[in-house]
Amino acid sequence: MSARMVVFFFMMPVLWVGLHVYMGRRLIGDSPWRRVAWGVVAVPALLPLLTTVMLRTELLGPSEPLQWAGYLAMGLGSIALVMFLAIDLLRLGRRVYLRMRPSAAAPDPSRRAFLGRAVNLGIVGGACSVTGVGVVQALQLPEVKEVEVPIEGLPPEAEGLRIVQISDVHVGPTIHGDYLSAVVDRINTLDADIVAVTGDLIDGFVDQLRDEVAALGRLRARHGAFFVTGNHEYYWDGPAWCDEVARLGLTVLNNEHRVIEHDGARIVLAGVNDVWASGMVPDHASDPALACRDAPEGCVKVLLAHQPRSIEAAAAAGYDLQLSGHTHGGQYFPMNLLVHLTQPYVAGLHRHDDTWIYVSRGTGYWGPPMRVGAPHEITLLRLVAA
Repeated sequence: MSARMVVFFFMMPVLWVGLHVYMGRRLIGDSPWRRVAWGVVAVPALLPLLTTVMLRTELLGPSEPLQWAGYLAMGLGSIALVMFLAIDLLRLGRRVYLRMRPSAAAPDPSRRAFLGRAVNLGIVGGACSVTGVGVVQALQLPEVKEVEVPIEGLPPEAEGLRIVQISDVHVGPTIHGDYLSAVVDRINTLDADIVAVTGDLIDGFVDQLRDEVAALGRLRARHGAFFVTGNHEYYWDGPAWCDEVARLGLTVLNNEHRVIEHDGARIVLAGVNDVWASGMVPDHASDPALACRDAPEGCVKVLLAHQPRSIEAAAAAGYDLQLSGHTHGGQYFPMNLLVHLTQPYVAGLHRHDDTWIYVSRGTGYWGPPMRVGAPHEITLLRLVAA
């Protein structure tokens, strides 16, 4: 395990528990039922951590109900946390305002306590409501989203070339083979020229999920199906997953390309490993320039890269289009507001210098089985002349 992963898996649990202590203090205060209340708060704080340990070590064997409970607690806790932080920032602003105006009347303590309890109850109820809506939306099969991408210099023979993209399925604790199989069935109705799987296919080791991902072997496309790694592949032995996906018949693009011959037109399809891969597998360092080295000149170049942040290197290397995922479009409110802090693009089609980038909102979900304000998708992209 890399140093980055050690730090991540140590710091995140500490931060998660600390944030629940903060929420507990906000909710419980000096209640006479403090011990019972802290026990209630401890359950959603510890369940996700226990779920993660069980998933990586198979402690106590597989337990899907516990995994569901842990991930639901993660979603509920994260939503409530953001709501509490927002309210406390407003309270801080109000205190600053009152200090700047000494003549303002001090709030009545009993009224303030009543309003505080009402706000806490509203936050808990709101977080539960968002969680319920999110679960319903996440468990539905993704719809097909059609997108036209205008490409300068696209050969007439390649007009309308169809690329079907899926990303971030996250087959694992709560997403199983039947879901992936239904996604594959839907893809196979789309008459794709190319199928692109842009990383984060799984959350688990090959020997745990081999049967769950077998449906990938049924993907059908005129020029084949292609795969690049996401960051989650490397949490579960990235090279082993590259071998398994290749065994299923997909072409794994490890900083390399293929030339697609399409009705007389030539399209360079390249793929890179995840931008964080080098920290876990040094010889998997992402390199968009290397991926298109020795490619024929004058061809339209398409790059498969899991994270949108690859776009700077992709644009410098002269790609016409980059297909990415990773962000899940934020997955659920209010996290879909925070993801903008970490990625240059979060969802949809964007222009970066002379390169288009399309960011999928993902085909499954990670962690909490929830989607609010960021529906998942199977993307059908058509290349058209600009």
